[in-house]
This record gives sequence, C-alpha cells and structure tokens, in this order.
Amino acid sequence: MNDEIITEVRSIKDAIGAKFNYDLRALFEDIKRGEAELQARGIHLIPPPNPASLTNTALQRTRFARR
Repeated sequence: MNDEIITEVRSIKDAIGAKFNYDLRALFEDIKRGEAELQARGIHLIPPPNPASLTNTALQRTRFARR
C-alpha cells in the first residue's frame, strides 16, 4: 500500500536515523540536550504519565472491555 503520509513519515524517520548514524544513544542524548535547553529558557516540560496511574481511564476501560 502506498500512502503519501506514511512515505513521508518513513523518510523523516530515515533522515533522523542517518543524522545520528542510527545510534539510539546519540539520538537520546540529543533529545535530552534539547530538553535541557528548553528548560534553561524557562519552558516547563510536562513529564509523561505513569502507566500505573492510567488503570482506570476511559481509554483503558474501553480498550480492555469484555465483549
């Protein structure tokens, strides 16, 4: 299946991978460096949710509802 959006997302993913020589550690360090720069400029970053706290959300109830 050829979808132009998927094709574009994959090309962006490949470009990011090539930029960091497909080294996940280098990519992660760049992300952390960028976060530190944002925080130094006074931008508040919201941490990701704790999965344990999502046990009774509407999404979880819908996703795991018995059929």
